[in-house]
Parts: sequence; C-alpha cells; structure tokens
Amino acid sequence: MVENDKAAIIEVLNLYALALDAHQWHLFDRVFTEDVSADFGPAGAEWTGLENFKKSFAEFHDRLDSHQHTMMGQLVHVKGDMAYAFSYGNWLLIRADAEGGPSWVGNGWYHDVLVRTSRGWRIQKRVCRLLDWTGNPAVPEPHKEHQPDMDTNSLHQFAEAKQVSFLEALDER
Repeated sequence: MVENDKAAIIEVLNLYALALDAHQWHLFDRVFTEDVSADFGPAGAEWTGLENFKKSFAEFHDRLDSHQHTMMGQLVHVKGDMAYAFSYGNWLLIRADAEGGPSWVGNGWYHDVLVRTSRGWRIQKRVCRLLDWTGNPAVPEPHKEHQPDMDTNSLHQFAEAKQVSFLEALDER
C-alpha cells in the first residue's frame, strides 16, 4: 500500500509542473488542498488558500512568454494519511522583451506536507527555496505582490535549523 501511495504522490508532484507550464490552473485542484499554505521564496510570496494561489500564479506566469519547471529526485515518506515529500526543481523562465536578455534559470527544492483526501493525495503545505540562479534577473520581474527573492539558500543550513519537513518526519521516532 505504501508503494502505491508513494507513486500517487510522485504523480501529484509532477502534475504540478505540467499544470503550471501548460497554464491549466484547474489542475491545481488535483495537486493542492483548498486550504493550501504555499511559501515560495523565489516568488517572494506566501499564499493561503487554493483560489488565491491559483490567481496569483496565473497573473505572474501569464506575463512570461514561456516557462518550464522540472521536478526531480522525489523522496516520499508516508505516515498514515499524511505524507512528507522532498523534490529538487529547475525553473526556466522566458520573457522575450526583458531588457538584458530573455531567460532566467533557477535551481532549488520543495518540501511538502501532503494529506490523503477523498479525491487522493493533495499538497497541504509547500515550501520552495532557491539554491542558485543564472541569467537575467529582470525576467521574473515584480508583478503586484510578487517581489522575487534572488537570495540563494543552502539546504544543509535549513536542515541544521530543522526547517525541512521531510527530514523532520524521518527523524520522528
């Protein structure tokens, strides 16, 4: 059963990237809970509630000509009807009219808390952090509440501070 849960959770994590890049915001309903808490350091924002999150992400990403989000290295720890996941991500953002060049590439990670719902696994809490970036920082230009945080973060420092939910779940005895 746990292996089936892990496969279903990895599918949810990967569906996020496809839904985002295809601008299929309705698919976020298959990824996140209604009361999702999403803290995206690279976007410089934190959202509570799925509708607010979808609206804001659509506003930001609609300004770009294209983007590609890659999810990889997923680790999943299932504990009953809760699960903890960790993934690495790469984000390519393209905006042709950005002064200074059309692309920006970010690399970082996500750590998620998921819950089993009547409709399957959903992300209830997501934290995203930027490890490194290259390219034109004007591409992810601020838009409304978005104030991209270009500060880089070290995973081992977050782990030492006990701020990675997946690692904390593994350490629980």
